[in-house]
Amino acid sequence: MKYNDIKLVNNESKQRYELTVEGLLSFIDYEIKDNIIYLTHTEVPEELEGKGIAAGMVEKAFNDIEERGLKLVPYCSYVATFLKRHPQWNRLLSEE
Repeated sequence: MKYNDIKLVNNESKQRYELTVEGLLSFIDYEIKDNIIYLTHTEVPEELEGKGIAAGMVEKAFNDIEERGLKLVPYCSYVATFLKRHPQWNRLLSEE
């Protein structure tokens, strides 16, 4: 199954990005203050681990963050690790 075609939902009321794959919900929690988004936690159900869901979800979130003109602070350890592997996204980092 191709996950790139699945739409990432920005659930603003719950302050998280959501991705539903195979009927299971994965998400990235965030907080926004001023023009900075703090990604605080990434969660993928055990049944979906190892399928690239988290990486795809983070990349989709980064695209949304960039489109919205926000700066990023990666409090989530997964997001921080993703940035080390994909330094091209460091352009989103806040100087905070």
